[in-house]
Amino acid sequence: MPMRKIILVAAALAFSAGVSAQAYKWKDANGHTRYGDTPPPGVAATQIRGPSRIPAPEPAEAKDEKADKAGKAEKPLTPEQAFRKRQQDRAAAEDKAAKERADAEAKKSNCQTAQTQLRLLESGQRVSTLNAAGERVYLDDGQRAAETARAQKAVSDWCN
Repeated sequence: MPMRKIILVAAALAFSAGVSAQAYKWKDANGHTRYGDTPPPGVAATQIRGPSRIPAPEPAEAKDEKADKAGKAEKPLTPEQAFRKRQQDRAAAEDKAAKERADAEAKKSNCQTAQTQLRLLESGQRVSTLNAAGERVYLDDGQRAAETARAQKAVSDWCN
């Protein structure tokens, strides 16, 4: 018998959890009465069920007054305006992400080029360049040291 009482009490507690949930009542734009657990923003709703310790959401008028006092009064966006704003925000985020990807790709490419140039200069092979007349000119030791230092700086700039 005691086990049966425990099961009944547990069942009663499980079913009573839904009773303590909050419920609100409000009128929509078409004048229809609506019910739900959370009222839409900007609508004056009355709490019809739930714990009385938790205050009902603040009406839109009170929020507007607070915003006016703070100097930040903004009109709520229409669904069309909100949709366009979301589209613009998404497009801006995609553009930013594309730019970041392009910058990362360029940095990677420049790093690989700088590393290749440094390996070539440190390999000990003869290195040549073309002068203004289009003739091949080989680097001497001083020029090679200067180019090696320049390549090391490029590697440290691009590869970190």
